[in-house]
Amino acid sequence: MEQKKLRSTEWFGRSGKDGFIYRAWMKKQGIADHEFDGRPIIGICNTWSELTPCNSHFRELAEHVKRGVYEAGGFPVEFPVLSLGETLMKPTAMLFRNLASMDVEEAIRANPIDGVVLLCGCDKTTPSLVMGACSVDLPTIVVSGGPMLTGRHKGRSISTSDIWRFSEANRTGEMDDMEMSLAEAGMCRSDGHCAVMGTASTMACMVEALGISLPGSAAIPAPDAARKIMAQRSGYQIVQMVKENRKLSDILTREAFENSIMVNAAIGGSTNFVIHLLAIAGRIGVELTLDDMDKLSANIPLLVNLQPSGQYFMEDLYYAGGLPAVMKELLPRLHIGCLTANGKTIAENYDKVVCYDTNIVSPLNAPFNPLSGVVVLKGNLCANGAVIKPSAASANLLQHTGKAMVFEDIDDYKQRIDDPELEVDEHSILVLKNVGPKGYPGMPEVGNMGLPAKLLAKGVTDMIRISDGRMSGTGFGTVVLHVSPEAADGGVFSVVEDGDMIVLDVPGRSLRLEVSDEVISQRILNKRIELPKADRGYVQLYQQHVQGAHLGADLDFLRGSSGSKVTRDSH
Repeated sequence: MEQKKLRSTEWFGRSGKDGFIYRAWMKKQGIADHEFDGRPIIGICNTWSELTPCNSHFRELAEHVKRGVYEAGGFPVEFPVLSLGETLMKPTAMLFRNLASMDVEEAIRANPIDGVVLLCGCDKTTPSLVMGACSVDLPTIVVSGGPMLTGRHKGRSISTSDIWRFSEANRTGEMDDMEMSLAEAGMCRSDGHCAVMGTASTMACMVEALGISLPGSAAIPAPDAARKIMAQRSGYQIVQMVKENRKLSDILTREAFENSIMVNAAIGGSTNFVIHLLAIAGRIGVELTLDDMDKLSANIPLLVNLQPSGQYFMEDLYYAGGLPAVMKELLPRLHIGCLTANGKTIAENYDKVVCYDTNIVSPLNAPFNPLSGVVVLKGNLCANGAVIKPSAASANLLQHTGKAMVFEDIDDYKQRIDDPELEVDEHSILVLKNVGPKGYPGMPEVGNMGLPAKLLAKGVTDMIRISDGRMSGTGFGTVVLHVSPEAADGGVFSVVEDGDMIVLDVPGRSLRLEVSDEVISQRILNKRIELPKADRGYVQLYQQHVQGAHLGADLDFLRGSSGSKVTRDSH
């Protein structure tokens, strides 16, 4: 990579009034004159917030990044951006992912920054920061916050996936409120994001597989000293990236995205991976489609035995060798020449890795589960596609025909799901409409609907559930998600009625409504779509410009890159 003039010199390298203003106001913070001698200015983009509990340790983590930046001869400047707390934000953090990405993009471009360290952990903070950084395309490295320690309850390990089990047990009376409170107290034992292969851990694995974080960073538990050391090493590395002018576009090639898809299949990653990776690809200018997700993961088995698709936890994966142990097994399938943040290729980073526990990371020739990845379904019910995670589903339901039990929106579902008169049995297919990007708006994680109380009482533990929404990466079950076009766009999904026969064929990649084309057309003609209209602000902007799930649910005017150049000065 060629050495080039530092971007920050457009601010701090100036003489006269402008240079005076840029430097003088920085010096009021106690910064010495020699800090402006032409060394790289490294922005530390921090999503710390007390309203984002997963990222509560990021102020300390940022200090370790700064150590590495100083060590390498750079000058670190920390700045905040909108932080998205998955567990607290209403109506859903996904509604604000694109807003956070805009914040990141403009904060990076507007300021005297030569390279960026993205501090992210909680579900949406990773894709939003990466999306925003891609639109500017400076040298960038990701530091993830790491998973929390495995929870404990009554002598056994627990984590976020158990919430769904506890909830159903509480609804049937098997688990009383006191025991729920005890489990709640033992669930989150430390700093960090969810301790299973949920969306946050999937995102950490995604950025490592893409090559924009350092090898081995994804699985280190948040409280482990190694996490702080990795932060310091990342701070050191970003200075080298600036010196070598190694930008995101140099790393995020089509082949890097393909690697990430294959790795996601092997780890049993969240279905949310699909919608976030598509959005990131749209920002960096790489052509990527839902069909690519299906094709590239189809022959990759599940190697990692972690909840929700398996038994163990992220802490266990770290002790077994972390994501590098998975990458080593996959080297025969990966594009091993892809460049990564440390200047080395995938082959150079992972060729000599050792796996310490094959119960956690199985070899490629003896996988934990031959089913893996995300299967993309097509059919008249989802012309643009829908997704399902087979490794988290029930094998007996992967080919199934059943009658639809339709809920028009989330409020309809909540009002009727526990009605003892609900006309539903274990063979029925639950359909939830109007929880897509436009219809909710924001596309919440409600796709893994709780089962009807009358069926839970009979011991039913899984049913096919179909929606145009998402589900938590910690969730499980035979759940079809991201149906596109969504109900709010007036397609076939919007006119499914109670009693309609639906055919799911996961091996055949098909999802069909067994209703004649003539009847479907007439229903669509008679259908009146009523969106929950936002009358102001960002939500109105979102609803007017959000794209479908099959395109990553980004805003249409944000796709592509606008670069790092600032065209006008302020002084």
